[in-house]
Amino acid sequence: MKRIFTLAAAALVSLGAFAQNGGLDTLMLQTIRQGYTSSPADKAVRNALNAVALNTIAVNAENAAMIDTEFSDRVKTVGITDQKQSGRCWLFTGLNVLRAAAISQHDLGKFQFSQSYNFFYDQLEKANLFLQAIIDTKDLPIDDRQVDWLLSNPISDGGTWTGVANLVMKYGVVPAEVMPESLIANSTSQMATQLKTILRQDALKLREAKCPKCAGKLKVEMLSEIYRILCLAYGQPPLEFEWKGKTYTPQEFYAEFVGFDLNNNYVMLMNDPSREYNKLYEIQYDRHLYDGDNWLYLNLPIDRIKEMAIASIKDGNAMYFSCDVGKFLDRKKGVADLANFDYESLLGVQFTMDKKQRIQTHASGSSHAMTLIAVDLKDGKPVKWMVENSWGETAGYKGNIIMTDEWFDEYMFRLVVERKYIPEDLLPLLDQEPVQLPAWDPMFLGEE
Repeated sequence: MKRIFTLAAAALVSLGAFAQNGGLDTLMLQTIRQGYTSSPADKAVRNALNAVALNTIAVNAENAAMIDTEFSDRVKTVGITDQKQSGRCWLFTGLNVLRAAAISQHDLGKFQFSQSYNFFYDQLEKANLFLQAIIDTKDLPIDDRQVDWLLSNPISDGGTWTGVANLVMKYGVVPAEVMPESLIANSTSQMATQLKTILRQDALKLREAKCPKCAGKLKVEMLSEIYRILCLAYGQPPLEFEWKGKTYTPQEFYAEFVGFDLNNNYVMLMNDPSREYNKLYEIQYDRHLYDGDNWLYLNLPIDRIKEMAIASIKDGNAMYFSCDVGKFLDRKKGVADLANFDYESLLGVQFTMDKKQRIQTHASGSSHAMTLIAVDLKDGKPVKWMVENSWGETAGYKGNIIMTDEWFDEYMFRLVVERKYIPEDLLPLLDQEPVQLPAWDPMFLGEE
C-alpha cells in the first residue's frame, strides 16, 4: 500500500512539474471539470447539437424576415455565371466586370466570355512562372524560405484581379461558345493535384541542370508537356474564330467589344486595418505571369473605399470585389448580415475581436471574389450592397448576395475601381514606392 501511495505521489509530482512547463496536470484538469455544471439549458443545446447543424441552430429567429431587395442604384447586368466545383471565382468575377461593360456598350443581351479560354493560359503562365522561379533560385538551398514557398505553391486555380488584367491584355477573350466549359474546368482539384506533382518533379530536374542554357531548354520541354495536358483537359485555345459572321483573333475580339487597358486603367483598393492606411503595398511573386505585374494595392479606410464604389455604381460600372464570404452568410436567402446567426447566445461566449484582430489572428481574410453591382442609399448613406455571384442562378438571391452595410464594414477586403473614380487627394498615393510584402503573407492568398 505504501509503495502504491509513493508511486501515486511521484506521479502527481511528475505531473505537477510537467504543468509548470505548460502541460495540463491532474489538478488543473480537476479545476476545469469543476467549472462545468450541466444546466438544463446546456442539456438542451447538447441535444440540439447532436441532431442539427450548428449554423441551423444558431439562426437568429428575430432576423428571419427577408431583407428589402430594392436598390437605389444598380449596374445593368444580364445572367448569372456558375464556377461549379472550381476555384476560379477571381476569373469569373473579372470577366463578369468586362461582360457588364460589353453588354452595356453593344447591347449583347445574355452573353458570357469563355472562362476556359483564359484559364488555359492562366495555368500555362503559372507553370512558366513556377519553373522560371525555380531556375532563378536554383543556387539557394532547398529549405530556403523562398524555395520552400515555391515548392509548396507550384500552381493553383485561385487568383486575383491582376491576373485577370494581365491575361486578358496578353491573350484577349473569346465568347463562351467558342471554347465552352469542360468537366475538368468545372472541377479543377484533381487536375491541379496532377499538375502540382509534375511541376514539383520538374523543379528537381531544373535544380540539377548543369548550366543556364540547359535549364532553359529543359523548361521549354516541360512547358510543352504541360501544354499538351492542358489541351487534353480544356481543349486547344483558338488563335482565331468565327462569331456572328466575322473572323476575330481573341485580341481583336477584346479590342472591339471591351477595348480599355486593364493594366493601367484600374486600381486595387484594400481595407486592411492591421496595416498602415494610405500606403501602397506590393506582394512579391504574387502574380500570374512571370513577366506580368505583382499584386499591387492601396490600403484605405473603409469609408474612402465606399466613396469610390458608390461613384462607380452610379456611373453604371461594375467592380471586382472580394470578401470573407462565409461569415454570417445565410446561403438560402443570399443575405450577409451580422444579425443572421447568434453564436454567442447558443454557446454562451462573447466574440470580441475587431476586424484588425481577426486579420492578425487568421480568423478572417478574403476568400471569394464577386462582382459589386448595386448599392442602396438612404439620405446619401449606404444601408446595403449587392454582388453578382458565380454560384449559379439558384444560389442566394437570384444568384446574387445582398450585404448589409455593417457586414460590408467587417468582411469586405478588396475592391478594384477604374482610376477615374480615385479622388484627387488620393491620386498622389499611387506614386509612392510600394511597401514590399512576401508572397507567403497569409492575408494575400488568391480568391477561390
